[in-house]
Amino acid sequence: MRYPDDRPAVLTLTSGPVDAYPEVLRALARPVLYDFDPAFMAFYEAVARKAQRVMRTPAPPVILHGEPVLGLEAAAASLIGRGDVVLNLVSGVYGKGFGYWAARHAKRVLELEVPYNEAIDPQAVAEMLRRHPEVAVVSVCHHDTPSGTINPVEEIGRVVRDHGALLIVDAVSSFGGMPADPESARADLYVTGPNKCLGCPPALTLMAVSDRAWAKMKANPDAPRDSILSILDWEEAWRADRPFPFTPSVAEVNGLDAALDRHLAEGPEAVWARHTLTARATRAGIRAMGMRLWPAREEIAAPTTTAVACPEWMDEAAIRAEARARYGVVFSSGRGETLGRLTRIGHMGPTAHPIHALAALAAYGGAVNALGGRADVGAAIAAAMAVIDAG
Repeated sequence: MRYPDDRPAVLTLTSGPVDAYPEVLRALARPVLYDFDPAFMAFYEAVARKAQRVMRTPAPPVILHGEPVLGLEAAAASLIGRGDVVLNLVSGVYGKGFGYWAARHAKRVLELEVPYNEAIDPQAVAEMLRRHPEVAVVSVCHHDTPSGTINPVEEIGRVVRDHGALLIVDAVSSFGGMPADPESARADLYVTGPNKCLGCPPALTLMAVSDRAWAKMKANPDAPRDSILSILDWEEAWRADRPFPFTPSVAEVNGLDAALDRHLAEGPEAVWARHTLTARATRAGIRAMGMRLWPAREEIAAPTTTAVACPEWMDEAAIRAEARARYGVVFSSGRGETLGRLTRIGHMGPTAHPIHALAALAAYGGAVNALGGRADVGAAIAAAMAVIDAG
């Protein structure tokens, strides 16, 4: 049976947006309160404090009311001053993209770039900073999803802190799915959102801000104020006795509340473990079916996205289209430089359960075979099952 192109997929196993948890969907249907209703203002403070627990930060994070691209662009506009030299670390499309925002505001942007199937070496960062003591801000993408790779942000954070620069971390698709938090990364602006591993729809940004970052943004005359890009306007908006700069996304805050409750109830370590197990099973199956992983080494492969290198003679878009048409399963493409070169299988939030690894392998391998390729689906399922059964 083939599904019509306009029929909703049975399974969305992408790198985002992901399907939302049932608890989140129910919360989105709660009453939409007036934002200046004291009941909502108290609720907003409670949600912000709950986010503080989940993110393990000294103070409640800033909640910006737009999906995390808003937070990333706001970080560049607010923290980077016109006299700053910025070091942008690039291991993929999203890391590269941040450099374009940085260039709008900085005096100069330097880049340390590696092939998009590799990870940044902290020693290379240390050497770059030794040669460029003028660097004031460093930016890094923790998990560059179009490559399915992870950068060692904790080690990078130590190097940057020793240098004295401020660090911006894009943790949009890593936070919540692996051991990661602003403090361990020594991040000054740590940008994430609930629309990946926390299982919400895309609509909010969560941003942890260090004292050093607050001070620098306040001293930056070009930092946005009275703007959708303003971080400073939201500094104390989490408090029930402070007004909002503009109308917050009330329904999405309801959803975030449910997502945070779910994360805390399951326990972060348990959440991380099922993300990791699902990814390990998927990677084992991909190798067993005769396909190749995109990351150069398995130790830099993300637990939230498995990137599969497309066989050279096949059309990657055709594989995804066949998987959707034949099995009702949707995967992600690459982006930019990786477009057409790899397929991404997401393990985020509700899809980070081992059973989804089996569905992904069956749909991917079946699509390859339907297009004339050779994928040993049986071996893939057996290999994935062995990983799952071993725990």
